[in-house]
Amino acid sequence: MSGLGAQLGDYLRLRRALGYRLEREEIWLRELVGYLETAGSDHLTSELAISWARLPATAQPRYWAQRLGCARKFAAYLHSIDSSTQIPPTGVFPTQRYRPMPYLWTAEQIELVLTAAGQLRPPLRGLTYQTLFGLLAVSGMRLGEAVGLHREDVDLDDAVITIRHAKFDRPRIVPLHPTSSAALRRYATQRDRLCPRRHAETFLVSSRGNRLSRSEADKTLRQITTTLGIRTTTVHPRAHDLRHSFAVHTLIRWMRDGVSVDEHIGVLAIYLGHVSPAGTYWYLTAVPELMELAAGRLQLPAGVR
Repeated sequence: MSGLGAQLGDYLRLRRALGYRLEREEIWLRELVGYLETAGSDHLTSELAISWARLPATAQPRYWAQRLGCARKFAAYLHSIDSSTQIPPTGVFPTQRYRPMPYLWTAEQIELVLTAAGQLRPPLRGLTYQTLFGLLAVSGMRLGEAVGLHREDVDLDDAVITIRHAKFDRPRIVPLHPTSSAALRRYATQRDRLCPRRHAETFLVSSRGNRLSRSEADKTLRQITTTLGIRTTTVHPRAHDLRHSFAVHTLIRWMRDGVSVDEHIGVLAIYLGHVSPAGTYWYLTAVPELMELAAGRLQLPAGVR
C-alpha cells in the first residue's frame, strides 16, 4: 500500500469514528489516490485535485464541485500531517442548484388520489398505495422513509413512527394523530389478512408481499394523477410534493392563526427532519401565498414610513 493509501485508510477510520458513513466518499478518494499515483505524485496538489474532480468530462459542474469538496476535506487532513500538501481552493466550479417550485396539493386533490389508489387491483396493492400516499400527506415524511419503515418502527399503541435512517442518516420520531394511527392499524390488519405469509419485514408491502419500490410508487402516482387530470404537460405533482404541502399548509395555518413562525419553526424543522430551520424557512420564499401572508404581517401602521 502506498503512503497516500495508508493515510487515506487512517482518514476514513477517523471520520467514521466521528459517525460519518463515507460510502461514496471512500470510492471517490480511492479513485483520487489512484489518480495521483498514476500521475507519479506522492503529494496532493491543487492542480491534480482539480483535474481529477473534473472527471468525467461530460458531468455537470455541480458534480465536479462535490468531488472537489470531498478532495478538499482529505487535503486538509493531509496538510495537518504534511504542510507541503495543497488544499484546493473553493469556488472552482459553480454549485448553484435549481430547486423546483413545490406543487401544493389541495385537500380535495389528496382525497381524489386516495380514493383512486384504493381502487387499484389486486386489493393489497390498492390498500398499500392508499395508505402510503395518505401517510405522506399527513406526516410530511419522505417517500424513501415511508417505504423503508419496518414493522417494529410503527408503534400504533403510542402512535409514533421511528425513522431510523432519515436523510444524512439522522434518526427521528414522528408523532401521529389518533386518526392516522387508526388508519395504519386498519392497514396492518387487512395487510396480514390479504398476505398472511411475510416476504418482507417492511410495514408497507407490495401486492406480492415484498418491499415497495420507490420508483414503482412514483410511477403509480403519475398514472393516478394523469387519469384524474391533476397531472398535465405543464403540471407535474410528485410524491415528494405531499411532504412540501404538509410543511406549507402548516406554515399557512400558523400565520393565519397569528402563531409566531420564528418561535415554532424549529419544531417543524425537527419534525420534518431538516438539518436546520433554514431548510424550512425556504418555503416562505418559495410559495407566493406565504410571501403574501408574511408581507401582510410586516405592514407598517398608517402614517409610518
